[in-house]
Amino acid sequence: MDTIAAISTPTGNGGIGIIRISGNDAKKIINKIFVTNKNKELIPNSFKLGYIRNINNETIDQVLVSYFKAPKSYTGEDVCEINSHGGSVVLKQILELVLNNGARLAEAGEFTKRAFLNGKMDLTQAESVMDIISSKSAKEEKASAAQLEGKLGNEIRNIKDNIISLLADIEANIDYPEYEDIEEVKEQKVLSILNTEINRLDKLEKSFDAGKILKNGISTAIIGKPNVGKSSLLNVLLKEERAIVTDIPGTTRDTIEEMVTLSNGITLKLVDTAGIRETTDIVENIGVEKSKRALDEAELVLFLVDGSAGINDEDRKLYNMIVSKPHIVIVNKIDLDCVKTNLQDNNMVMISTKTGEGIDKLEECIEKVFNIEKLEDENQFIIMNIRHKDLIAKAKCGLLNAVSTVNSSMPMDIISIDIKEAIDSLGEILGESISDDILEKIFKKFCVGK
Repeated sequence: MDTIAAISTPTGNGGIGIIRISGNDAKKIINKIFVTNKNKELIPNSFKLGYIRNINNETIDQVLVSYFKAPKSYTGEDVCEINSHGGSVVLKQILELVLNNGARLAEAGEFTKRAFLNGKMDLTQAESVMDIISSKSAKEEKASAAQLEGKLGNEIRNIKDNIISLLADIEANIDYPEYEDIEEVKEQKVLSILNTEINRLDKLEKSFDAGKILKNGISTAIIGKPNVGKSSLLNVLLKEERAIVTDIPGTTRDTIEEMVTLSNGITLKLVDTAGIRETTDIVENIGVEKSKRALDEAELVLFLVDGSAGINDEDRKLYNMIVSKPHIVIVNKIDLDCVKTNLQDNNMVMISTKTGEGIDKLEECIEKVFNIEKLEDENQFIIMNIRHKDLIAKAKCGLLNAVSTVNSSMPMDIISIDIKEAIDSLGEILGESISDDILEKIFKKFCVGK
């Protein structure tokens, strides 16, 4: 492979910036452009202080250069990293100098791709790198870090090894029936192993419900009549004045969408909607129709009512529209003297968007509705990647087909087809059997320099 280089720190000015170089010529390139007063020889796993100088022997910057000798590096190749001051101009000058001395610009995710291809990590770990970088909450980062540590990969590998071992026993019985020292694989043993691994795969597949929430957030619509405090609730959750708030009903004419991470680590994709009511105003009516669409698409509905006014027929009509979806009834304006809650619901929270009272209870209720804490406690491994989820489902389907074949008293050699399909699917998760096209698609999601 040729030697690649890229700026690995974010664009813009900062305290430090890093140019990463990986490949056989990494050290050679550094020796051409790096000058130090002491011994110039780069020692593996160490830093050296010196200066980067251009072709005219002019100093560009004072830097620290680190050197990692293959295979003990992130990519498994020789890697040098230039730690310079973080100005965008100086970083571009150093990178250009590196490229002019034999490196080429790295493609998106190419450093991590090389780490995967050189066996430094499996594909689940490689994918977790981007998940960590793009994490929107501490909970998502925690799940991604567990995957980077190799916990998910080890679980998949363990399931796969158990299935391979079963397949080997079955095929030995088929190919060498005359050998007495080969233990006969009985149907009961086959079913026991298959069902054990099916249960493990099923648990992993179900963890995607929690993983999807951690990664993508919960699509949440704030629904209610005009002037019950929907825009005020949006502002309180965002901790900023994002939506216009007035005493005039129908102020919000369009949907407003924002992302917010709550104090408990749950991310919501909030949609503040226009008040749903019958209206002859053409513009407001467009907003009402958008509100109804947001309601249909929402994974969670925050149904707001005015506690000071009580719940009337219009509120009940809206309640009937949302009651079949995951929802929370929010009684607002409890800071006023007279609060009426003549509506019964298991998920009801009393708040004041004016004082902030009850917002902590609302966050707790959201966590309860989606069983986030329970899902995290029950699942050591949380699947957040749809690719993993689909391949786990495919592997489980193969094993279920094998169970069905055994129960139908079919010959043992037939179930090996389904078992091999499950093994291939699990291998694809780890990257052991995957096409170049899919690999390219995965790493194109990465940023350049990682």
